[in-house]
Amino acid sequence: MIISSSTAMAKFPHISCLLLLFTLSSLPETFAARRLSLKEATIDDLQLAFKHNQLTSRQLVQYYLAQIRKLNPVLKGVLEVNPDALHLADKADYERRTKAPVSLLSKLHGIPILVKDNIATKDKMNTTAGSFALFGSVVPRDAGVVEKLRKAGAIILGKASLSEWSHFRSTKTPSGWSARGGYGLNPYTFSEPCGSSSGSAISVAANLVAVSLGTETSGSILCPSSLNSVVGLKPTVGLTSRAGVVPISLRQDTVGPICRTVADAAYVLDAIAGIDHNDIATIETSKFIPKGGYAQFLRRDGLSGKRIGILGAFHDFGNDTSLAQTFEKHLNTLRKGGVVLVDNLEIANLTEIYSRSDEYAAFR
Repeated sequence: MIISSSTAMAKFPHISCLLLLFTLSSLPETFAARRLSLKEATIDDLQLAFKHNQLTSRQLVQYYLAQIRKLNPVLKGVLEVNPDALHLADKADYERRTKAPVSLLSKLHGIPILVKDNIATKDKMNTTAGSFALFGSVVPRDAGVVEKLRKAGAIILGKASLSEWSHFRSTKTPSGWSARGGYGLNPYTFSEPCGSSSGSAISVAANLVAVSLGTETSGSILCPSSLNSVVGLKPTVGLTSRAGVVPISLRQDTVGPICRTVADAAYVLDAIAGIDHNDIATIETSKFIPKGGYAQFLRRDGLSGKRIGILGAFHDFGNDTSLAQTFEKHLNTLRKGGVVLVDNLEIANLTEIYSRSDEYAAFR
């Protein structure tokens, strides 16, 4: 697995990580008791608000729908919303009131989630990979990961936009564009969001939702997560099911979360990882899932003592002193967390590695 992250890396086994730290401004929407910004709320924050009757799933869905109506005409991170979202929220609220003990409910129970539009949902929404060619088509069943999300009590809020056909429509179409959704924008820069899970990252970054699902074949979770300053986790192939996902390469396709924190990513991974007999790759890979899941390894001091290399090729900001200062600020944050930084790391033949097309041969 690979993580592109805006927060300190938790202590996961068998995960390598790519870190990008960032700071988000505080915003006014708050929970009365804790003065917690709803726009920056994590899964733990939302569950705590549910527990103390400060928030319902219906209110949360209503809030996200309002955010989508307000911001999506410009950012284009969402292709469509689930017409049954409020009904599903009411169902979650009822279950929370009537099921005992509430502590046994999943971390994702009552949490709205957007899924990338190449992931099938057997409901009133389309599954099109951003293309009008599939508009109105009927899928036979939920994708394996969607089935697991529903079982965990998550609310499928809608479909996130993407680079059409996961950016394999053409070599000339811009990243983040689809015929159905138009051109999605990075909410921080109003420029390219990177693809192909562009809408999944845009939506989390712009607070249209707290959690989304993306897919990756070659950078399609990691790149938009990095450019939009959110956490993206690319699971090992077969750790999560690809059944019901519009394919690119069975050698490399994988489904993973895009969200605000590493903890959120761990909660989603725990919900969607595991065997799906419609994807035989999950049968072997599931043997490596730790008993008790991944969230048990979350540690606030998880980076202490870790060695992280800083590539010299990506550390030259020229005359951009502001960017250099920002980068150094985040490196200092890592140092304070006990990280041993190996600066100006060099990789032999890096330019050749980046420019060669052998990667595409592996897709076949």
